[in-house]
Amino acid sequence: MRLNLDLVVLKEEKPGKFNALNKGLQHICTDLMITLDADTLLHKSAVRYLVARIESAPSDVCAVAGAVLVKNSRDNLLARIQEWDYFLGIASIKRMQGLYQGTLVAQGAYSIYKTERIRKVGGWPDAIGEDIVLSWRLMLNNWKIYFEPYAVAFTEVPTSMSHFCKQRSRWARGMIEALKAMKPWQQPQLYVKYLTTIDLLLHYLDAVYTLCWLPGLIGAFFGYYYIVGPMTLFVVPLTLISYWILYEYQKNVFKKLDLKIRKNKVGFIIFVLFYQIIMSPVSFWGYIQEFIKLKRIWK
Repeated sequence: MRLNLDLVVLKEEKPGKFNALNKGLQHICTDLMITLDADTLLHKSAVRYLVARIESAPSDVCAVAGAVLVKNSRDNLLARIQEWDYFLGIASIKRMQGLYQGTLVAQGAYSIYKTERIRKVGGWPDAIGEDIVLSWRLMLNNWKIYFEPYAVAFTEVPTSMSHFCKQRSRWARGMIEALKAMKPWQQPQLYVKYLTTIDLLLHYLDAVYTLCWLPGLIGAFFGYYYIVGPMTLFVVPLTLISYWILYEYQKNVFKKLDLKIRKNKVGFIIFVLFYQIIMSPVSFWGYIQEFIKLKRIWK
C-alpha cells in the first residue's frame, strides 16, 4: 500500500503448486514475472539485481534464478546445518552452472521469467518438481537460464526431520520427473546435455551411497574395511579446501550487499561430516516414490 501498487489476491481450489502458478499466469499482463514462495523474504536490492540481469542478457535468455539463502537458521540445529547447504552447496552449484550459461533450474522460490516464453511452453507442468520440468522445457527450445548471485532472497527451511525428508525427497522426485519428460540427449545445448547427464547419474550414485557406502561405514567401525577404510578420511581436507574457496566468494557477495555471515561453527562441522549421510537416503527414497508412483504430496 505504501508503494501505491494494485494488489490482486487469487484463490486456486485445485491442489498442487503448478495449478496456483498457472492461475496467476492467466492474469499476468507484463513482459516479466517473478515467482516467490510465501515464506521467502527479499533483500532490498533483490528485485533490482534480478531485473537488471534479465534486461541486460541476450535475447535467448528466458529466465534468471535468484540466490536463495536460509532465513531461520537460528531455529534449531537442523536449520543451522541447512544454512551451509544453501550458502555453500546450492549457491555454488548455481554459480558454476551460471559461469557456463547453463543454469539448470530457475527455482520457483525466487526467479524471474519472460512471460511469453512461459506461455509458449504451456505454463507450469503437472509435476511435483514443476520448476525443474519447466526449466528443462524452456531449455529444450534452445533458450538459456542465467543465475544472479546478488539477487538474494531468504527462505524458511524445515525445522523437523519429517518436513526436511518430505521436502528433499520431493526435490529428488522432481528431478526424475524432468529426466523422464526430457532426456539429456534431447537438449540442444551441449553444456546442458552434459549437466543433465550428470543428473541422470545422481540417482545411481545416491543408491550406491545408501545401499553400499553406508553399510561399509558401519562395517568400518567394527574393523571391516572392505568398502570404507582409513584412507576415506583424506576426503575431509579436500572438502574443507573446496568449501573455503566457496566461502570466500560468498563472503564478497555478502559484503557488497551489506550483509553479515552468521557464526555457525557447529552447523558447519555437522554439514561437512554428516549431511550426505542424511541426504542420499532421503533422495533415494524420493526416486523410489516416483518409480512406484506413490501419491504426490506438496506439503
